Amino acid sequence: MRYWIGVASRDHVMQGIAGGFCQLCHGKAQPLKRMNVNDWLIYYSPKTVFNEDKPCQKFTAIGQVVGSDVYSFEMTPLFIPYRRDINFLNAIEVPIRPLLDRLSFIRDKSKWGYVFRFGYLEIPQADFALIAENMLVENS
Repeated sequence: MRYWIGVASRDHVMQGIAGGFCQLCHGKAQPLKRMNVNDWLIYYSPKTVFNEDKPCQKFTAIGQVVGSDVYSFEMTPLFIPYRRDINFLNAIEVPIRPLLDRLSFIRDKSKWGYVFRFGYLEIPQADFALIAENMLVENS
């Protein structure tokens, strides 16, 4: 089992939650092909809305890969991204800043945003657990 962070604007993450899918790196297939069924994905959203400047800087979704297929989906005739099916959990959005000092995958805390530049990354299980424990809503 592996643990991943995907980077996407909050509005795009919400579309994925509603549809039960993830897209990474503007719809590229290769990052999705690195995942396996039962791997975990946490989305980090640097911005609230794609193509706008309002910052979000939160972990916005958490889910587990359930689909074995990487498939294309025509959003428009000119944009046909690749997707993978995800079972998203009931979670709250968590600001990244209070967790920065405890996340090992962020080595340079003064330039913490740098690690997200490629649109996805694999993280250690301990970092996943730290983020997940802050995001997951207990069932009452």
